[in-house]
Amino acid sequence: FFFWRMTIRLRELIKNVRQCKTAAEERKIIAKECAIIRTSFKEDENKYRKRNVSKLLFIHMMGYPTAFAQMECLRLIVSNAYGEKRMGYLALMLLLDERQEVLMLVTNSLKNDLNHQNQYIVGLALCSLANISSSSIARDLSSEVIKLLSHSNAYIRKKATLCAIRIVRKVPELLEQFIPKVRPMLVERNHGVLITAVSLMVEICRTEPETIRAFKRSALQLVKVLKHLVSSGYAPEHDVNGITDPFLQVKILCLLRILGKGDAEISDLMNDILAQVATNTDSARNVGNAILYECVQTIMSIESESGLRVLAINILGRFLMNRDNNIRYVALNTLTRVVNIDHQAVQRHRQTVVECLKDHDSSIRKRALDLTYALVNKGNIKVLVRELLNYLIAADVEFRGEITAQICLLTQRYAPTPKWHIDTTLKVMSLAGHYVQPDTVSTMIQLIQDTPDLQAYAVHKLYLAIMKDITRQSLVVTAVWVIGEFGDLLLAGGKNITVNDIFLILETIIKHPASELQTKQVTLTAMLKLTDRLESEEVDQRFLQLLDNYRGSLTLELQQRSCEYYSILQHISEEKRCELLEHMPVKQREDVYDYSEDSAPSTPVQERAKPDASSVQPEKPKEAQQELLSLVNEPNNTQSTNDLLSDILGGSSAPSEPATSSTTQSGGNLLDLLGSGPSTPPTQPTAAASGGGLLDLMGGNSSTPAAYNEQPSMGSATGSMGSGMGSGMGSGNSLPPITAFEKSGVKIVFAFMKQPNQPNVTMINAVATNATPFPLNNFQIQVAVPQYMKVQMGQTSGNVVPANNSGQVSQQIKIANSMYGQQPPVMKLKLDFVVNGRPVGDLVTVSNFPQGV
Repeated sequence: FFFWRMTIRLRELIKNVRQCKTAAEERKIIAKECAIIRTSFKEDENKYRKRNVSKLLFIHMMGYPTAFAQMECLRLIVSNAYGEKRMGYLALMLLLDERQEVLMLVTNSLKNDLNHQNQYIVGLALCSLANISSSSIARDLSSEVIKLLSHSNAYIRKKATLCAIRIVRKVPELLEQFIPKVRPMLVERNHGVLITAVSLMVEICRTEPETIRAFKRSALQLVKVLKHLVSSGYAPEHDVNGITDPFLQVKILCLLRILGKGDAEISDLMNDILAQVATNTDSARNVGNAILYECVQTIMSIESESGLRVLAINILGRFLMNRDNNIRYVALNTLTRVVNIDHQAVQRHRQTVVECLKDHDSSIRKRALDLTYALVNKGNIKVLVRELLNYLIAADVEFRGEITAQICLLTQRYAPTPKWHIDTTLKVMSLAGHYVQPDTVSTMIQLIQDTPDLQAYAVHKLYLAIMKDITRQSLVVTAVWVIGEFGDLLLAGGKNITVNDIFLILETIIKHPASELQTKQVTLTAMLKLTDRLESEEVDQRFLQLLDNYRGSLTLELQQRSCEYYSILQHISEEKRCELLEHMPVKQREDVYDYSEDSAPSTPVQERAKPDASSVQPEKPKEAQQELLSLVNEPNNTQSTNDLLSDILGGSSAPSEPATSSTTQSGGNLLDLLGSGPSTPPTQPTAAASGGGLLDLMGGNSSTPAAYNEQPSMGSATGSMGSGMGSGMGSGNSLPPITAFEKSGVKIVFAFMKQPNQPNVTMINAVATNATPFPLNNFQIQVAVPQYMKVQMGQTSGNVVPANNSGQVSQQIKIANSMYGQQPPVMKLKLDFVVNGRPVGDLVTVSNFPQGV
């Protein structure tokens, strides 16, 4: 019985395992077989060693441990019989890896077999070395492999070239020794040697880009080889579905792409053959599609002619109409990468890309979305945004947030008219609901405030929108703020809207269970404004009754607002109250929306940016503001410092000035009190005393500062840093820009401006761009500086950096160096963003500021 068990064949073991009905029965059979094999290995003369090792390979493939057979592999390798040596090398590659110390014992056997007279034994040694060699073994046997590259046998040259690829990866410093050997191989007639030689050249170029120059002289020979493959007739030994050796064609195209990148002279040698490949290759089968894809990659990577690039993009357009989703995915992915190279050629396939948004495959829809974002411009903004809005209705939940942010960003950037901008943003708010970001609300409010001709139109549209649905919080916040600011225009619109109708909808919103805290805060402020706008005694009384109810609210913010608003209505004279509740002034901005000339309103952009002299009241003197504030008994706010980055950025034990803290002064501009919530994009949190105050209560969102105020601790050197942060970079002598951060496709560039009368104060415009195929969501920049410097953050244009360099996000920063001329400026940046659903953070020190900062 024991002898029978010792001689069981591999096929019988497989049959026994397959007949097992339970996992326990299978484990029992495997355990018995392993025990018998162990016993057999203890014998000195074991004629069944080869058979037992083959059974152990099967057991290893099933997931059971077979480490006890490692030494048996070495015994088989040193055997003189070819069958046992082949089984030993096979087991060596499967049962061992480069981390095993046992592998060092096989080095001498490998060296002997590399010099063997039998070409197949040499091939076994080369194959094993190419699969499991460690760095030390590769270094020890590299000289033997280099000799075999010049062997007279093509079979051995092919195996040696494949082994050389492994050596180059493991020991890059040895690649110089392979360059003289691999270049002559390009004249080989054997396709196996030729494809391995090209693969080795590609690996060398990728490992050490400096070697590309040495291979550029071989570009003409590669073109000749590729031309011969394309124009040659039927060759049965190399034919695959009617195409001659597609694997070699793909490898040559890959190497040509590396050699021609950034070199116009080498690229000219390739133009004709690339056009021939793109034109003559059959796309009816996947073999031809693989070659066409590599050809397109090569054309778009080298300095090719414009006509050739159009041909390549047209090939990708044909891929989009293929039934195979894999080919369509590849086409969309490639078009997204090359859209910045030839935008106009990709635009021709816009309709096909939009059709891909309706595909049942979510990965196809995601790629089509990314490409659609990149295709939007002023000429097609209306068409593509309409398609994106239609897709938003049926989009998957995980896509809606990104789609909403992208539509709002594109609308803000390419809107042809302010009216279309308002209508489109209103549609997005109605469809997307809570997916709308706070920046969109702020942008919408700012746009309406800066466009007096459309204020009546906007307030009517928003009023009708919330009459239909008051559950969309972003829409409700925008509508309530606009109604509070321009509610008097509702009565003059001829729509039979009464004062009671306006107050009733606001009262419904504040009492609705779906209304969030911020919505209720803004609604209270809007009602206070309407007591001045509508001039209705009934409204005043109903509002006082509502305030009286909320004075006992359990929510501190609502209770405090209600108490202060009640005091304003009861204890402040009508003249002072009108002065307090007057219309918000139009904000002076340099980054006004640039609408196209053909569809822009009659008022020029520069004129629309400026407030009308008749509609904007002059700024009240500081004494008058203090007088108004003194009417309400509130404690003075105290300055606080919030060093958010001290535990992250480290450095000196002395406290640094973080850019994320801002102080609220009791003498702030009273004209900004009632609109500081949703009308100003939230940029940095405001640190205020626990007692709050009128400035905090009437600002809409308590976490959003109404203005960037001065920091008293900065002294006279930075006394004016709080002014002008929202109106661009100001004027002054320009300094050369620097790249503050560049990593993995994300880049931040600093542009500098100086004030002539303040040499120690520098205004920085930080512009972030994104070259990756994924947008950067929730993008945030935090800044920390040493103790001798002060920093203040200004406005940011958004928190989504579009993909493929299709847009940018700018952040304004002011720095003041109290030791100007003695200590150089140093800044630490902390970046946080979300890419493809994954949060990413990075930290960088910026010290390469130009002279004079």
